[in-house]
Amino acid sequence: MYEFETHRFRHAELRRAAARERLAREAVGARRAARRAEETLTGAPGAEPHTGRPRRHRLPRTA
Repeated sequence: MYEFETHRFRHAELRRAAARERLAREAVGARRAARRAEETLTGAPGAEPHTGRPRRHRLPRTA
């Protein structure tokens, strides 16, 4: 019986942790969406890179 109770406790704790993480992801997504909406209103370039460098270094082609 003790194992069953610990299992139920662990399961409930995992569900609470998942709910907290889900809520945090939703908050981050809402902030990101609000920031993007603000950038479209002000005309700021949202998707343009800050530098002229390529995103990743390209390796030279082998012979």
